[in-house]
Amino acid sequence: MQIDVAAVESTAGIGLSGPPLRARGWLRRLDAGLGYLVEIPAALLVLAEIAVLLGGVVSRYVFRDPIIWSDELASILFLWLAMLGAVVAFRRAEHMRMTAFVAMSGPRLRAFLETVALVAGLIFVALLLEPAFEFASEETFVQTPALELNNAWRAAALPIGLGLMLIVALIRLLETADWKLTAGALVLGGGVAAGLLALQPWLANLGNLNLLLFFVVGVGALVFSGVPIAFAFGLSTFAYIALTTDAPSMVVVGRMDEGMSHLILLAVPLFVFLGLLIEMTGMARAMVGFLASLLGHVRGGLHYVLVGAMYLVSGISGSKAADMAAVAPVLFPEMKARGAKEGDLVALLATTGAQTETIPPSIVLITIGSVTGVSITALFTGGLLPGLVLAATLCALVWWRYRREDLSHVARPSGRVIGRAFLVAIPALALPFVIRFAVVEGIATATEVSTIGIVYAALAGLLIYRQFEWRRLYPMLVTTATLSGAILLIIGAATGMAWALTQSGFSQTLAEVMKSLPGGALGFLFVSAFAFIILGSVLEGIPAIVLFGPLLFPIARAVGVHEVHYAMVVILAMGIGLFAPPFGVGYYAACAISRIHPDAGMRPIVGYIVALLIGLLVIILVPWFSIGFL
Repeated sequence: MQIDVAAVESTAGIGLSGPPLRARGWLRRLDAGLGYLVEIPAALLVLAEIAVLLGGVVSRYVFRDPIIWSDELASILFLWLAMLGAVVAFRRAEHMRMTAFVAMSGPRLRAFLETVALVAGLIFVALLLEPAFEFASEETFVQTPALELNNAWRAAALPIGLGLMLIVALIRLLETADWKLTAGALVLGGGVAAGLLALQPWLANLGNLNLLLFFVVGVGALVFSGVPIAFAFGLSTFAYIALTTDAPSMVVVGRMDEGMSHLILLAVPLFVFLGLLIEMTGMARAMVGFLASLLGHVRGGLHYVLVGAMYLVSGISGSKAADMAAVAPVLFPEMKARGAKEGDLVALLATTGAQTETIPPSIVLITIGSVTGVSITALFTGGLLPGLVLAATLCALVWWRYRREDLSHVARPSGRVIGRAFLVAIPALALPFVIRFAVVEGIATATEVSTIGIVYAALAGLLIYRQFEWRRLYPMLVTTATLSGAILLIIGAATGMAWALTQSGFSQTLAEVMKSLPGGALGFLFVSAFAFIILGSVLEGIPAIVLFGPLLFPIARAVGVHEVHYAMVVILAMGIGLFAPPFGVGYYAACAISRIHPDAGMRPIVGYIVALLIGLLVIILVPWFSIGFL
C-alpha cells in the first residue's frame, strides 16, 4: 500500500527559535517560489502521462496503428515525475516514515529527532548528488531506440531532483530549526560517519556480518528515529557499498534508476489520481449510498456497508488513502448518530484497509508484479476472492458485536428508494468491471487501463453526476505527484538495498534456510506470513515487498507454492502489520482521515485484527481462494 500515505510530522511549527524575522520572510518567499517551480511541472507531467498512455491505447485499439514511441516517451517523463514528486514530498514533509517513537518522546527530544530526520535527508541527497551527475553523464553515450534521443535527457532527472531536495533541506534547516538542535544533529551525523570511516579496515573483515550492522542495526536505528524510510534505506546502502565493497558509489544511483523506471509502475500515479477523481465526482458517494439503502436498516448494517464500500472503491482507486478518504466522511456521521463508538469506527476502517490490499488494481499488486515478474493479470484475477474471505471474517465479528443493536428508530427504505439509489450508482458500480474488462480483453495493459478509468470517471462526473470541481484539479494533480514520488523513491532505494543483499550472497543463504524449514510449503507460508506482518508494521508495505519479494518468490516456487497464492499471503500479512497499532502507520492514517484520536481505537481493533488473522489462516490453508480462477 500499499499504503499510498504515512503518518508524518513537519519540523515546522514546533515552536523552536529560528533566524531573524526578515531572513525568515526571505526564506519563505524562496520556498514558495521553489514550490511553484516544482509543483507545476509535476502536475503537468501527470497530465502528460495520462495523454501519452491514452493516446497509445486509442491509436492501437481504435485505429489499429500503434504509436511505437509512446512507451519510450512515457518512461522518460516518468522518471522526471518520480523525482519532482519526491522533491514536492520532501518539501511538504510527506515522505513515508515511522513516527510512533517520535510521537511518544518529550517535546525537546521530539524536536531533536525531527531535526535529525531533516539532516539525514540532507546527507542522503548530498552523498548521492555527485554519483547522480556521473551517472547522467555516462548516459550521454546511450540513445533511445524509438525517439533517438540522448538518454541523458532522461537520466538528468536524478541529479536535478536530488539537487532540488538538497536546496529544500537547506531552506528547512535555515527556516525552522533551532541552531543548537541543528548543530547537535550535524555533529551526530558527522560522528557516525567518522566512526564508520575509522572502522573501515575492521569492517572489511566482517563479511556478511556487515549486513546485520548496516541493514538491521543501521536501518532500524534510522527508521525508529523517524528518518523517512527511503532515506534510511539509501543511507544504509550507500554506507555498506562505500565502506565494505569495491563497487563505485554510482551503483546506488544506477539501482535506484532501475527500481524507479519499471514502466508498470506508471500505474501508481495514474491510479492514485483515479482514486482522487472518483471521490471528487461523487462516484464513491453514489456507491456508498446504494449499499446503505440495502443494508442500513439491519443490525450493524452500516458497518457492513463500510466493509463493502471499501471493497468496491478499492477495485477502482488502488490507493488506500483515497479509499478511506472517499468512504469515511460519507458513512461516519450517520454511524455516530446511531450510537457507534468512534474507536470501533476507526478500528473497522483501518482493518478494511488491510482487508482490501489484494483488490485490483492495488498499487501493492502492481509493485509486486514489477519486482518479481509475476503476471499482473494473474495477480488482478487472484486478488478478488482473498479480499472477500477477509471481508467475511470482519462481517462475522460485526454481526457478533452488533447483534443486539436497537434500530427501532431506523426506517426501512422502500423498494423504490433502493431502486433509485441503484440507478444512481450504476455508472460508479460499473467502473471496476470496465477496468477489468479492458485488461482481460487486451484493450489496454495494466499500466494503460487506469487512463480508461480516468476518462470514464471524468465523463461520469461531468455528464451524469454533474459534479466536477475544476478548481480541485490542480491540487489533485500535485497530490498525485507527491504520493507517487514518495512511493517511487522508496522503491528505488529498496532496489539498491536488495541488490546489495543479493551481491553479498545473502539471498542464497536465505534460500537455504527457508527451504530447510520444517513443514515444507505450509511451514514456509506460515513463516513468511509472520515475517511480513512484522515487516509491514516497521517498513510499510511497498518497501517490504520491494526488498524481500525478489528474494522470497524464487524460494516459494522452489518449495512448491504457487506464486500468485504466495503473493496473496504476503500482501495480506503485510497489510495486517501496516494497519495494526502501535507501529502500523496505516492505522494512524485512518485516524487522521476520520479525525479520531488513535487511543480510541486501540482496544476495539484487537478483535478485528484477530478476525483478519483467521481470514489469513484460511487463505494459507486453502490455495483455491487465490488461484481458483487462474
